[in-house]
Amino acid sequence: MYELTDPKIIKSLCARFGFTFSKNMGQNFITDPSVLMNIAARATDGAEGVIEIGPGFGSLTAALASRAEKVIAIELDRRLEPVLKETLAGFGNIDLIWQDCLKVDFNELLNTSFSGMSVSVAANLPYYITTPILMSLIENRYPFKRIIVMVQKEVAQRLCASPGGKDYGAVTLTAQYYTRPEILEIVPSSSFIPAPKVDSAVISLELRNEPAVRPKNEKVFFELIKASFSQRRKTLLNCLTNSGKFGSKETVENAISALGKDIRLRGETLSIEEFAFLADIFVQKMDCCKQWMYTKEVDKKKDK
Repeated sequence: MYELTDPKIIKSLCARFGFTFSKNMGQNFITDPSVLMNIAARATDGAEGVIEIGPGFGSLTAALASRAEKVIAIELDRRLEPVLKETLAGFGNIDLIWQDCLKVDFNELLNTSFSGMSVSVAANLPYYITTPILMSLIENRYPFKRIIVMVQKEVAQRLCASPGGKDYGAVTLTAQYYTRPEILEIVPSSSFIPAPKVDSAVISLELRNEPAVRPKNEKVFFELIKASFSQRRKTLLNCLTNSGKFGSKETVENAISALGKDIRLRGETLSIEEFAFLADIFVQKMDCCKQWMYTKEVDKKKDK
């Protein structure tokens, strides 16, 4: 494993197998073995099995396999097949799946390959597809114990942001609704080959047994969040009114006032609990409207 983080070994493997790093696939391999060991330690804490996304030359895969009962690595780039066949030859507890991870049926994978095991996810994610992968993993509510991933530092900061800052947004609230995000360490760009232009961070997403809040209607809750950050420079009142999904300007104004907040506030200042409270206000108004419409229809039928 340690040899696989040595730039000389990596370059030697590239030369021997005719492998070139793909910018389109966001391939940057880690050269700091301590980072790999930290990821492996956190991923296998209380988990017998690990799913790795994007094994590269197998450095993290080997670190995981030395600690876990079973590792399944998912890789899209078939050019890596002969490399991994050699670098992981000494392990009998690793299976490789050659597929786009966004097309993998993780429920089936968990049932067929990890029956009865507690399973975590580990990855050094390509920057260009980090958010779609993470959102897919958490929004589908797969029964993972935790997700330990290397991402662009700015993405990690957004996932862990607090209300009121520029990093706080819809992605923040989605991540914090389903998980407990925590930045474990910052990894400088010099720790990769080839070196990216920005620093990275290792982040832990501990899956919640229950969501952080319990809105009456989850769909309305997330529609509210989406609308609240659709125009960051505008006030929450204007964002929600312009969305056309939450009633008239007066209705939105009354709902915000029920929070005890200044109607000139922006969405980025609200906590996840306040978004849930506000969503429940709109749900209540919608239910009242539905009841009114139902009563009106009944009265029409009686008149006939």
